[in-house]
Amino acid sequence: MPKGYWIGHADIFDIARYKDYQAANAEAFKKYGAKFLVRGGQFENPEGLSRSRHVVIEFPSYQAALDCWRSPEYQRALALRAPISLLDLVIVEGYDGPQPS
Repeated sequence: MPKGYWIGHADIFDIARYKDYQAANAEAFKKYGAKFLVRGGQFENPEGLSRSRHVVIEFPSYQAALDCWRSPEYQRALALRAPISLLDLVIVEGYDGPQPS
């Protein structure tokens, strides 16, 4: 079964309050087996549009990624983040097929 991923690009307007969101989202992320692959960090934007912060979160399955987003635990955290940020987020199924050789 392919893994699931959240891929997000955000602008944060109040870092102090964003830390409250980070503390609150830990409950949902732990419950649904989330693993951060990218969390902020240095980046270049060679093409297209960008925001100031990027995140890639891996889940054990696409369904777990969807369930986490829809969970009451994450929705409580989201209520803390939404007023102090802009976020573009996709939830995507991973790929288990052939790779270039």
